Amino acid sequence: MYWCFASKETILCFFTLILIDVSHPDWSKINKHIFILSEAGKPIYSRYGNEEKLVTIMGVMQALVSFVQDSDDTLQSLVAGNRKYVFLVKGPLILVAVSSLEDSVPQLQLQLTYVYHQILSVLTGAQLEKIFEQLRNYDLRKLLGGTEKFLHNLLDMMDRDPSFFLESVQCLPIPVHYRDSIASSLQHAKTKSLVFAILITENQLITLVRPKKYNLHPADLHLIINLVNASTSFQSCESWLPICLPKFNDSGYLHAHISYLSEECPACLVLLSTDKDAFYELAESREKIIKRLTVKSNCIPVISEAITTNKYGLDYIIGSEIWHFLYKSKTYGQFVSPKCRPPYNTVEEQTRLQELYKYLHHRMHASAKPLKLVYRLRSQEALLGWISETFELYAVFNPLVSKTVAIGNVKRLMAIIKQEEDKLFIVNARTF
Repeated sequence: MYWCFASKETILCFFTLILIDVSHPDWSKINKHIFILSEAGKPIYSRYGNEEKLVTIMGVMQALVSFVQDSDDTLQSLVAGNRKYVFLVKGPLILVAVSSLEDSVPQLQLQLTYVYHQILSVLTGAQLEKIFEQLRNYDLRKLLGGTEKFLHNLLDMMDRDPSFFLESVQCLPIPVHYRDSIASSLQHAKTKSLVFAILITENQLITLVRPKKYNLHPADLHLIINLVNASTSFQSCESWLPICLPKFNDSGYLHAHISYLSEECPACLVLLSTDKDAFYELAESREKIIKRLTVKSNCIPVISEAITTNKYGLDYIIGSEIWHFLYKSKTYGQFVSPKCRPPYNTVEEQTRLQELYKYLHHRMHASAKPLKLVYRLRSQEALLGWISETFELYAVFNPLVSKTVAIGNVKRLMAIIKQEEDKLFIVNARTF
């Protein structure tokens, strides 16, 4: 719910104060801030600035949340000027987002949920509750020290990767017979304690093998991808560490064996076990997988080529009319998107493109009036959003394209995607 505690001028004055940090004169000009504090108002994390210098600010945030809770209600968001202030209360933690970008309130709440899950990946929900039950004023930074890079990287990914607001994963486009061979190699490395075998590259999923009775939620996959991308240490050696996947089980750990296939192939193998002592067992499984990929199927060069050249993607569709698109299959919980080309070939333009997609996504999913089809003509491009029971599609076009022509292009695009479905998506997930 939206709350107003005083006059508009008072609120604007208060939030202007919030965005002042003496150690960073340009801090108030940043488009998006993320704060984490305990329910006692203890600073835990700030995306920018030093949380030690934000004690007063976070104390006021905690006071606002408590004020509303005393009325048996929950503070969700405020709007002051061009900024949205979104609050998420999760057990002993309070998470706050301040944004002047296109992010809607639900999108910011989702981002805060991911941030909360990132903390749970280090400390389980049960541990978190126990810590603050024993000591309400506990400084959680003592236990989270060294993990800030994962929060930083996650927030950076959410600013540029549509996987998060689409709540889906992107697969590396690869011919289905190669993907089946890769999955088969992972299947043959099954051990008693192995739960999931995952092969990823950067922000893309190559394949995944799971038990028949378990699925891996896209949100948990995003945490695994973030874990791998945020640390370069995995590239030099086999690593072993605990990780909590909140959607799978927020009260316990799985244990991850993480390694790259080879120095030449930028694909990372993640083996998740229920046994904290299974490192050597999974190291042997890794050797079996690499041997099969190298000797029997010769898939490693294919993976490397697909990663470096995007040989099997849909880049050829991008032209004079369709400039870029996102297509999500609701059936598979996966999406496909081409690499960015002009006019979206700079970081600034790619950020702007992401904001356009967030705008379309919000319009389509608005709780008050959700839409099935949106077409909007802007000065720099035309936007189209289309949702059905089986797919979501967001596309940008040459601004000279009419609605009729845009829909015609989209229909041809979807026909191509359907034709190449087994190359673009994991259609039949393998199980142990």
